[in-house]
Amino acid sequence: MDTRKEKSGWSDEELEASVDAYLKMLDRELNGQTFKKSIENQRLRDGPLGKRSASSVEYRMQNISAVLEQMGLRRISGYMPAKNIGAGVAQRIRKVLANKAIPDAGEFAPTADQQTLISRASKLQKKGLKIEPSGNPNPQQVSTTTMSYVRDPKVRAWVAALAKGVCEGCGQNAPFEVDGLPFLELHHVKHLALNGSDSITNAVALCPNCHRRCHLASDREAFTLSLYQKVGRLVVE
Repeated sequence: MDTRKEKSGWSDEELEASVDAYLKMLDRELNGQTFKKSIENQRLRDGPLGKRSASSVEYRMQNISAVLEQMGLRRISGYMPAKNIGAGVAQRIRKVLANKAIPDAGEFAPTADQQTLISRASKLQKKGLKIEPSGNPNPQQVSTTTMSYVRDPKVRAWVAALAKGVCEGCGQNAPFEVDGLPFLELHHVKHLALNGSDSITNAVALCPNCHRRCHLASDREAFTLSLYQKVGRLVVE
């Protein structure tokens, strides 16, 4: 792991050891088990945080509480969030937390996956939020690996021409123009990821709303079936 240091001189190893100890205490607290902060503090100073004072370790734990609270997650009740945590320190703590199993984060934990984000937000909306979330002023960046498919622009152009600027899902005019042409999105009725073809018999021109409906709506399967009924060139693959 990179051992670059912040102004306070804490290495990445020291920071990770602090987070690990914090999460273990949090897990014990959530499971109704007792522990003494002073003993855990001493254990850290007897081990990976041998160069740190008791007050320094205590403040680090308050830093971690602050970050967890910013993320909308549970924190240890005995460690009040630090009031003036630096952006750099907070970012480093979030980076460490991103690779940890956070107790009680459950289905409402922050996520970089769009589909998961929508699902979790829907559940929270139905449940009802009583406290305005503090959000995260410095959301962490994560790198992801995605697969893309090589698509034929002739297929897109042909389908768009057939649609004549009218969504083949809802029948409404395209919401705006791009390069002087009505903008509609190409949707593969049988997804490419499911071995669907990139052909005009498997593609429709949809407005952004209908396109998202095909991927996200509760009635997406029924809506997809309706496309086969509306658009005569489509062939079930």
